[in-house]
Amino acid sequence: MGGGSWATAIAKILLSTEDSINWFIRRDDRIADFQRLGHNPAYLSSVQFDMKQINLSSDINKVVEESDILVFVTPSPYFKSHMKKLKVKLRDKFIVSAIKGIVPEDNLLMSDYFHRFYGVPVENIAVVAGPCHAEEVAMERLSYLTIGCHDIDNAQEIARKFTNSYVKTSVSTDVAGIEFSSVLKNVYAIAAGICHGLKYGDNFQAVLMSNAIHEMNSFLATARPMPQRAVNDSAYLGDLLVTGYSNFSRNRVFGTMIGKGYSVKSAQMEMEMTAEGYYGTRCMKEINEHYRVNMPILDAMYNILYEHISPVIEIKLLTDSFK
Repeated sequence: MGGGSWATAIAKILLSTEDSINWFIRRDDRIADFQRLGHNPAYLSSVQFDMKQINLSSDINKVVEESDILVFVTPSPYFKSHMKKLKVKLRDKFIVSAIKGIVPEDNLLMSDYFHRFYGVPVENIAVVAGPCHAEEVAMERLSYLTIGCHDIDNAQEIARKFTNSYVKTSVSTDVAGIEFSSVLKNVYAIAAGICHGLKYGDNFQAVLMSNAIHEMNSFLATARPMPQRAVNDSAYLGDLLVTGYSNFSRNRVFGTMIGKGYSVKSAQMEMEMTAEGYYGTRCMKEINEHYRVNMPILDAMYNILYEHISPVIEIKLLTDSFK
């Protein structure tokens, strides 16, 4: 469900283990070009597909009706607009969310949203976490995914569908922790990009990432405590590092533009892909008003992106508070 780069990468992975997939892409012109060219015309165009294995459709109800497992990979800001068109019940479907964002306005995790509003049992909802960039999947570089589900047997079954020669998987029952960390690491990647744009070096980047994982851990321990959670695992720290350091990270690129003096609107217009961290910053700021965890990096990003405070000032305040 979705036609972007991450959706294309996941389709590539799944078609290495499955005979065929149904694929919802919103625009009919993109579908026509896809069928003609044999690849996604807009994203990861180097990935060629066997079109006999793919049933493309812009009819979300048709795709959902004909599928047992639904993998949602739409950007979070557009998620609800797609779901408004859905008439087919989801209660009997298995849901896999690869969306690294919060449901806007409701400020709910994707797993909570599917359970609360669509009646999907929690044991039939899984989430996908990195560290994994779509571009490296396209090049078949070794990557790792974590599949989270409250039912560990279901997690292992979904993990098998995502495992191939260049993707290794692990499983977890920490669904909420994985989802929150997937949102926060995008926020912290914007911070890393802003610092890069302001000409801070690798030394400071390391300190920023160290403080970011502490901040993430503090929030997770307060919002969704789980004694056996280890934030140094790849689903948390690994995903944070790759998103904060990699040139493939759209959130880091977005932050770098802000650090160089672009306005938020200008940076969004220049980028061809959605920087989830921009939307995640506001959602997490509002969610944390309830928990009141000390989150200086999140607060600084909110001040820069939404209160239009100078990045120079906000990052200077952060440097004074870091250890």
